[in-house]
Parts: sequence; C-alpha cells; structure tokens
Amino acid sequence: MQKRIITVILIFLTINLLASDDKEQNKMLKNKAIELSKKFLIIDTHIDIPYRLKNKWADISLQTDEGHFDYPRAVKGGLDAAFMSIYIPSRYEDKGGSVELADSLIDMVENIARANPKKFAVAHSTNDVLKYFNLGIISFPLGMENGTPIEGSIKNLKHFYKRGIRYITLTHAKANHICDSSYDPNKKWNGLSPFGKTLVTEMNKIGIMVDISHVSDSTFYQVLEITNAPVIASHSSCRHFTPGFERNMNDDMIKKLAENNGVIQINFGSYFVDGNYQATETELDHYFKKNNIKRSSKEGKEYRKKLLIQNKVTCGTVEDVVNHIDHVVKLVGINYVGFGSDFDGVGKLPKGVEDASGYPNVIYELLRKGYSEEDIEKICSGNLLRVWKEVELIAEQK
Repeated sequence: MQKRIITVILIFLTINLLASDDKEQNKMLKNKAIELSKKFLIIDTHIDIPYRLKNKWADISLQTDEGHFDYPRAVKGGLDAAFMSIYIPSRYEDKGGSVELADSLIDMVENIARANPKKFAVAHSTNDVLKYFNLGIISFPLGMENGTPIEGSIKNLKHFYKRGIRYITLTHAKANHICDSSYDPNKKWNGLSPFGKTLVTEMNKIGIMVDISHVSDSTFYQVLEITNAPVIASHSSCRHFTPGFERNMNDDMIKKLAENNGVIQINFGSYFVDGNYQATETELDHYFKKNNIKRSSKEGKEYRKKLLIQNKVTCGTVEDVVNHIDHVVKLVGINYVGFGSDFDGVGKLPKGVEDASGYPNVIYELLRKGYSEEDIEKICSGNLLRVWKEVELIAEQK
C-alpha cells in the first residue's frame, strides 16, 4: 500500500514538473517572439487604413478606438512597413472618378506622414524601407487595390508610379477593363483583357509589382505566362483550408508562384484562414440571397447567430494563420511566403491577431513549430524584399 502511495506521489510530482517545464518553455518562446519582432524588419503588404479613414477620420498617430491599425499598436507588434491600400471599389469602373479617388487617398497618406515625421514616412523603394527601419520610423509603401484608375492608359500607370504606387491588384470584386475577378461569376475576358496583357508588360518595365490577389484562376495563369518579373499575392491565403474558395490560392498556383520566384502574403482574416468560418459565411450568403433577406436585418442577424452556434463556428486562432504559412513552406519552401494581414479590410480576425499588435503571436507560433530565426526573418520581410528588389532591378534594365 505504501509503495502504491509513493508511486502515485511520484507520478503527480512528475506531471507537475513537466507542466512547469512547459510553462517555462512557453514563457521563453513568448519573450523570444517579442524580441524578434523588435529585431527583424516586419512588412505587411495590405492594410486598408486610407479607405477606413475616408469613411470615418481618426488620428492613427495615437491609439484609436476602432479598426486594426494605429501607431501604438503597430509599435507594440513590431510592424515596420505597412503597405497602405489605395482601395478603389468596383463600382468606380462604370461610374468614373477612380483617378480622383486614388489621388485623394494617396494625398491622405502623404498628409498623415507629413504631420507625423517622427512616426511615419511614405516609402517608394526597398532602400526607403530599410532606411526608415534603421531610423525607427514606420514606412508607408503604397499599393493600389483594383486597377480601375489605370483607365486603359499607360499614361495613368506612369502617373501612379510617380505618386508612389508600387503594386497594383489588377481587379477587385468584379471584372474590370484589365481582367476577371475571383469573386465575379461573369468571366468577361476568360482571364486578362487585351489591355491587361499589355499592362502586365508595362508594369514590369516601370517597376510596379503585379498583384494577383482577387483575380480569377485563369487570370493568374495568364499573368505568369506574360510577366518577366516575379509577382505577389498581397493578401491571399491557401485554398487547401477553404475548398472551393477561388479568392485563395490552390496548391498548383502556389507552386507556379514559387517557380516565378514570387511570394504569397497570407491574409489573416477569419474568412480566409478558417474553413469552417468561411463555409458557414458562404452558406449564409446563399441563404440570404435565396430568401431576399438582408444580413443587417433583425431576421438576418438572428439566423446568422443561430447558424454560427449550430456549426460551432469561431473566428479561429493565430495558429490557423500559421498553418497557412506552414502549408506554403511544406509545399514550396521557405522563400515564398509572408504577411498580408488585410487589417481594416476584413470583418473578423482570429484570436491573437485581432490588430497590428499581434505579429509577435505569429512569430511565437512559428517558434513553437521549430522555425529558425533565419526562416522567420524571411517570412517577416526577407521574401517580400527579395521580390520587390528584383522588380526594381528588372525595371532599371529596361
């Protein structure tokens, strides 16, 4: 009896010791993650601050009550370069005024940086990003989300390059004069339009990265046939986890992107990383459309709440985001993945990455999976910088 008691005590002590070791190990990894977030340059290729501020102004140099990005949260998260999305809604393709909207949003970003020179600076090159990183200033490179403001004119393309645009997402939610959209069932061009094919070549010449987030699958493959430079997916995730969701990239596309020497920047949004969440929201969309119900109505809200509970749907966790990164690495290697959070452009976000303070949590999960510091630095910024630098060099040779 006494031996049995001693054995039970020893087992109990061993379990507690192992639990204590796990806690200590986790604490060490969390501290390491914070340390690396300060040490490494972190680039996020898609943050929708400009359009958010157009609809409701806030001083992002200070802590804000809404949204996902501001200076204090970015500093806490170690974010050093935040591509400002110059987002143009799809309706501007037909209504006009897209050039004016794009210029006004660029003006806004420049004014924010001008008003806060010790905190923000607009960056036009990889050298700018590195310079401001060394000065402790957060960079604002510019990416245009939806190529509608090009309006079929290479003159407009050159205008926006001069204004600082360094990638263009070719389309958004609808087919435009450049190409088809992943969200639009109407495949107007079956890929790129004749002008779209010309545009890809001209973007290579001028030094603007081609962004294939939002485009249809056929558009993606046609872009890769034409481009002389690596391309990016500025805010996409892996279709492996969201079957049937064309907005994310399938495994073959990720392989082709790697062959092109490009990079996929993982979108943090719950709709992009959590298959259960995405499938349920898609089911809701179909139900509301079929029954002519508005999401924002009382009936719509009640039905959504019921279905989320029924399907045991959550917004996911930071581990879901890291699973997408890990999937890309296992598929094609460490050199082709990075961060494209879509902060302020998505509704729900997973636990641990609810705003720009969450990058250390991503790094922590990568450390837990055994990623080296060298690998983590590539994910944080090295891969994107490599692509951007190559695009710059190809343009210089033209």
